[in-house]
Amino acid sequence: MLSANESNRQAFCKPCNKGFTLLEVLIAIAIFSLISLASFTIFDSVLKGDASAKKQSERQNELQRAFILIERDLTQIARRSMRLNGEAPSERLIQSASDSFSSQEQAIAFVRHGWTNPGLLLPRSDMQAVAYRLTDETLQRLHYNFVDSVVGEEPKVRPLISDVTELNFEYYDGKKWQEIWPSNTLPSAIAIEVNTKDYGVIRRQFLVAGSGESLSKGAGASR
Repeated sequence: MLSANESNRQAFCKPCNKGFTLLEVLIAIAIFSLISLASFTIFDSVLKGDASAKKQSERQNELQRAFILIERDLTQIARRSMRLNGEAPSERLIQSASDSFSSQEQAIAFVRHGWTNPGLLLPRSDMQAVAYRLTDETLQRLHYNFVDSVVGEEPKVRPLISDVTELNFEYYDGKKWQEIWPSNTLPSAIAIEVNTKDYGVIRRQFLVAGSGESLSKGAGASR
């Protein structure tokens, strides 16, 4: 027979010999895995949402900066023709891709006022020869250091909007919009349409200063 002390010692140590069964361990692992998976899914969704919001914000900023620059140029068109590659000056104030500027799509070229030159310190005027064109699905702005470029002078190219599949211009004569502006005067307004992969067609219309015409009802300056 066991003594009282031995009986008490066995009774005290007996619970220590009891552990988790294999089924209990598997259930615990499964629960932990589900919690970890849910946490990772939430964390991954937050990261993707933040990246998407940042990308969208950068895209909107790109579009906004581009159209601000386009508006500044179009609203300051000068009544002056331009010379390209040493050729004779054009008789038209606005040139398109069918003229001297080569482009995959439509293009536009003109001379604008307001090119900052404080105190006339730089050896150029305050006028600037500007062009817009679509190349490799990117809307580009081109300008020359001088209004009348010499033979072989390469323009300064600035990319404005990426992922553009189509570029179109329209001109308002005071009564209707037309795709070609054959006149040697300035239109009342100019519209630009860019077809983007993410936002679709974006159209903006800008009044041209000094045209002497005003838009009729329903033809706003910006849309």
